[in-house]
Amino acid sequence: MGEGLLFAFSIVDTGAVLFLLVYFVITLSDLECDYLNAQQCCSKLNMWVIPKIVANAILVVLFIIYGCWYLVLANLPVVGYLIYEFVTVPSGNTGVYDPTEIHNRGQLKRHMRDCMIYLGYYLICFFIYLYCMIIALLKDNHLEREDPLSEYKQGFKTSPY
Repeated sequence: MGEGLLFAFSIVDTGAVLFLLVYFVITLSDLECDYLNAQQCCSKLNMWVIPKIVANAILVVLFIIYGCWYLVLANLPVVGYLIYEFVTVPSGNTGVYDPTEIHNRGQLKRHMRDCMIYLGYYLICFFIYLYCMIIALLKDNHLEREDPLSEYKQGFKTSPY
């Protein structure tokens, strides 16, 4: 039952990241339409950068522990890029989303594009984890699968007709 729980947790984790990315897209769209100012938008988004990295890193660690190497290879580049993006923030900026630079050099469009790519990636991952959970639950079914008609089939073998 271990792998079933692993994939159930990964579905919940990926679902939470999907909701978070929808929040990112809505917030960036509000900034683009001037419903929010840059300071409000960036402070809202920067608050969720580290939880997004942690959610992905936890999945990679759990997949390593359970030996799901294909899923590790699928998730490791994303975690690496998220960490790279967080570490390479210039020292004067407030975070990955900086209010003084978000309107410069098309950064708003780049952030929106990245969110859409992540949204598509995590949507695909969600359904892969769902499939893996179903397969893991079917493999872990410890109930004996006995044919319900086995009594009748034995009776027919001994009958003279």
